[in-house]
Amino acid sequence: MGRIIDVCLSEIKGVQKKSIEEGVFVEDFGLQGDAHAGKWHRQVSLLSYEKVVAFNELGAGVESGDFGENLVVEGYDLKNIPVGTKFKCNDVILEITQIGKKCHHGCEIFKKMGDCIMPREGIFAKVLNGGVIRPGDEIVIDGE
Repeated sequence: MGRIIDVCLSEIKGVQKKSIEEGVFVEDFGLQGDAHAGKWHRQVSLLSYEKVVAFNELGAGVESGDFGENLVVEGYDLKNIPVGTKFKCNDVILEITQIGKKCHHGCEIFKKMGDCIMPREGIFAKVLNGGVIRPGDEIVIDGE
């Protein structure tokens, strides 16, 4: 079992996302209002809270949304969750579609730290069923 630490959104691609009080997730689209939402396989991005904390212990000074993630999740080592796994949070069902991504070494985090965890720790999902997610909500692997 896990917990949502933060929900983050940006209306423009290429900028850090900001924390919001609740996210409306739309079936086969993504997080309503987010620049990366759309009819493709990377509708929602997730990052493990524990990995962000560990990165900050190295002096990164990052906050939720700085990596471009939509959901910061506590309780799961997300990079080890297989593609095809479904997560359930309230009415929202997310299906994992991709683990990691190619990094463009021009991001501010990489420039500062010489490293960025999103390419290896971040995962992506599509929305199978829509609904609302708020910080503090429980998230589980569907069927557990």
